[in-house]
Amino acid sequence: MTAWLPLAQSTAEEGLHVILGMLVTGLVFALIVVVGEYVHYRRHFRHRRY
Repeated sequence: MTAWLPLAQSTAEEGLHVILGMLVTGLVFALIVVVGEYVHYRRHFRHRRY
């Protein structure tokens, strides 16, 4: 039982990992939205120019 004890994290460390995971997930989601909007914007003005 004591073999896994050093691998156990405190509640604060575990909460920090959860919050950081949620932050990374949100940033990836926002990046996908921003790239999609940029591609839409570029297509719109590329077709208008010609």
